[in-house]
Parts: sequence; C-alpha cells; structure tokens
Amino acid sequence: MSAATRTPRQVWVREPASAFGARALRERLLGPGLRHGPLGWILPLAVTVLAGILRFWNLEQPHALTFDETYYVKDAYTLLQSGYERQWPDDANDAFVAGSPAPREAAAYVVHPPLGKWLIGLGMLLFGSDNGLGWRFSSAAFGTLSVLLIALIAQRLFSSAALGGVAGLLAAVEGHHLVLSRTALLDVFQMFFVVAAFYALLLDRDHGRRLLARRLSAAADGAGGLPRPSALLYGPWIAWRPWRIAAGAMLGGALGVKWSSLAFVAVFGLMTVLWDAQARRGAGVRRWLAAGLLRDGVPAFLTIVPTAALAYLATWTGWLATRGGYGRDWAEQNPAGAWGWLPGPLRSLAEYHRSAYTFHQGLSSDHSWESGPWTWLFAGRPVLFYYVGTDEGEGGCAAASCSAVVTDLPNPLIWWAGALSLLVLLLAWAGRRDWRAGAILAGVLAGFGPWFAYPDRTMFFFYTITFQPFLILALTYVLALAAGGPGATAERRRSGLVAVCLYLAVAVAVSAFFWPVWTAETIPYEQWRLRLWMPSWG
Repeated sequence: MSAATRTPRQVWVREPASAFGARALRERLLGPGLRHGPLGWILPLAVTVLAGILRFWNLEQPHALTFDETYYVKDAYTLLQSGYERQWPDDANDAFVAGSPAPREAAAYVVHPPLGKWLIGLGMLLFGSDNGLGWRFSSAAFGTLSVLLIALIAQRLFSSAALGGVAGLLAAVEGHHLVLSRTALLDVFQMFFVVAAFYALLLDRDHGRRLLARRLSAAADGAGGLPRPSALLYGPWIAWRPWRIAAGAMLGGALGVKWSSLAFVAVFGLMTVLWDAQARRGAGVRRWLAAGLLRDGVPAFLTIVPTAALAYLATWTGWLATRGGYGRDWAEQNPAGAWGWLPGPLRSLAEYHRSAYTFHQGLSSDHSWESGPWTWLFAGRPVLFYYVGTDEGEGGCAAASCSAVVTDLPNPLIWWAGALSLLVLLLAWAGRRDWRAGAILAGVLAGFGPWFAYPDRTMFFFYTITFQPFLILALTYVLALAAGGPGATAERRRSGLVAVCLYLAVAVAVSAFFWPVWTAETIPYEQWRLRLWMPSWG
C-alpha cells in the first residue's frame, strides 16, 4: 500500500499489520522483558541475609531505652496488656529495663496511630519485654525485609539482577537504615510499608499494561489488523487491579504508623494514574489523557483510597474494642448533632484525630538534636540516640576514656552520593522523560517535600528514613549510567564496571569504619571524635 492510498488512520501507525498485535503492544508498553535467571533471586536473598546479620547481631545492646524508645516500647507494653496506651510514672525507665514494669491504670494521650507500637509489641511477645531483643526484634525484621524489597524494586526498575544486588547491598550497609532497624522507633515500619506500596504499584504497572495490550489487540478488526476507531478513542476500561488493592493496604499500614504517610498516598496515587495515561498514549489511544484520568484515575481512587482507609481503621481495633483508651467515651459525653448517624466509637475516634492533629500543628519546642529539612540532604544534624562515657577499666574500656554510642549517622559516601544523584535524575526525567527517574523522584518528594510546610515544627533527621530507599535507588540509577549502557564500547563498560566496583568497596569500608558508633561498641573517646566529620555531628 502506498502512502497516497492510505487512510489517515493507517498513516498514523507505521506498521498497521502488526502494530496492534498482542506481542507488539507488549513490547511497546513493557519492553522486551528480560529474564534474570537464578541471579534474580540469589542476589536479593544474599543481600537480605547480609542485612539480617548486621541488624540482628548483638541487637540486645545497649540494654537501655534509647531516645524515643522510652515512649514507644512502653506504649507497646501497655497495648499488649490493655489494648490501649497507658500512663507511666516519670522515673519508669529503670524499673522497665530491670524487668519490673509498673504502668498506671489511667489511659495515656498519644499522638501517633498504634500500628508501629503493636509491631514492637509482637517482638516483646516473642522474646520478652525485659530485653533489647524483644524491644527491637520487629524493627530489625522489618528493616531486613525492606532491604529485600529495595533489591527487588531496583531489579524491576533497571531490568538487571546485578543492579538489584547493588541497591540491596547499599541499603544493607547504609548506617541510617541500619540504626533505625536496630532501634524500636516507629519510622522503620513506616518506611517498610511505603516501600512495599511502591513495589506493589510497580507490579501493577506491568500488570495493567499487559491487560491493555491484550484488550487492544483483541479489539483489532480485519482491516490491516487495526483496532476499531472507537476502541482507539479512549481505550478499554481496566478496573480489576489486585496489586492496587495490595498497595492501598500497604499505604493504610504506613498511615497506621505515622500520619505523614498521607503524602505518599497522594503522590503514589497520582504517579500510578500518570503511568496508565502514558501507557494509553504509547498504545495509540488518541484521547489518552482524558482516558487516563477517567478510565484509570477513577478506578485507582476507588481502589486505593478505600482500601487504605479500611486498613488504617483496622489498626485502631484495640482502641475501638476496649473502653479504657484516652477519649474512647467522648461521644457519650457530647451530643451527636449532624453526625448522629456515625457510631459513637467512630465519633470518638474522629475527635481524637482532630485533637492529635492540632497537637502536631503546634508541636514546637527546643531540642538539642532537632534539625530542619534544609539540612537533611547533607546529613547536617543526625540524632545521638545513646551515649555513655566510661573511664579506663570500666565496662571494658582500655583507654583513658571511652564512649559507647548509637548515632543516627548515615554512611556519608552513600548518603551524599545519593543526594547528588537526585540532580542527575531530575535531568533524566525532564530531558529524556525517563519514567524510572520520575518514579524515584516521586518517592523522595513524598517523603521530603511536605516537611517544608511546617518550618516552626520540631523535626529530626531520622524522619528521612521514609525516603532513604529512594536515595538508594537514585544512586543505583547513576551507578548504572557509570557502568555503561548497551551502546557503550567494551572498553567503556570495563572501565565503568571497575569504577562502580571500586565505589562499592569503598562504601562498604566506610560502613565498617562507622559500625562501632551505630551499634554502641565501647571505643576510645578519640575514636569517637575521629568519626565526627562535621562539628554538628557531635
């Protein structure tokens, strides 16, 4: 057929006989689909085992409630006892650490949802409430599993088992991730659920594109193998997306740990709809943007948001099923008004949320380890979770004076390189429209950007753990560029591979150097000072 005899619809595609076949559509929307072989599981599992060893090794030390463990560990204990958090005497830490907890009967007013504390309590059920292994087991387990997810995400993003292993290795040895995984705070659980939601949406991206290819190819008519014009106007409805249900459940879990996860619900929801709109565009749908918003956006909202809301509500089961929680009987003491149709426990819960949100809005108090978000990308003020100084002969000290330290200090070589990598990803996303760069930047935006809206609020560096995995992915993206792509010469790939391996070796060596101050090892005081590369670190 000559160009002069083609209809406008036939000119619009280059190869009408095959462009809308199932195979051609799949390749256009998903790429060739690389098979990783045994390395696709061997490398992720290997870095996960390494992460587990580093996180569980000597986990019971220090035998003390460090930093905010004083709140969350004791809250977890009372949740196990009563189903809701209770108050403690002012000097309760020593008795708790000694194995003689004595909470008060009165309910405590807490401003974080309960899921993270329930998970801490799970470890205490397994290993007891009088030792650090019980307090920190769940943090270490979820931190270890998050390394597996990061490796699998990188493998899928970059279609490379080796790059998945690189991302997993970086996450396994990175100090910020390591310390949060060895401490009974809430943030490591929030990070895990965020990463799990991101992975579920990646799986959904591929699943949705396969369905789109299948249904468009099924709509092809006999005239040159092209779909009917009506089929190409908006494309098919694709409502059943089970991975989106999983993502919604994970986002609900993240909200059940900390409310700051709400930004991830919004950003990830927008991201998945934009992915679908681009898929329709790539498939040849003419009104791809309108179709993406209507035929993908509406089902995405109706899938992810209600699932997240129900999962979040389920995290409050203990408070709802008992009567003694703080504010549990508020509805019985206040007229229902326009909200009379809502059950009393849910009205009480809504009032609790209003009060807690007001508290968070006004949270501003001086703290020696606080830091603003403008300092986070260069790790300006990591948090000192634990410090004990000893003299010679005390606690294994063999120098004039010694220190045992746990500091939320990232591996500087990994953290700073990851932060600089964001500039490369911005260029790749803006200049080449690389969806992978945009996806990674979306994770950083959701975890980092909202904090700038609260300049007067007291904030800490460890909040960054929610977007730390995306810094790792950004760094992996740049390392992949450094290693050389398919079009590079053999010499270029060889030199790039040497450079990447050298970087990884130095990064692991830096982690070994900082290991003592991530795990409370007793070291000479001068060795502690040697690791303070910036004055604000000590």
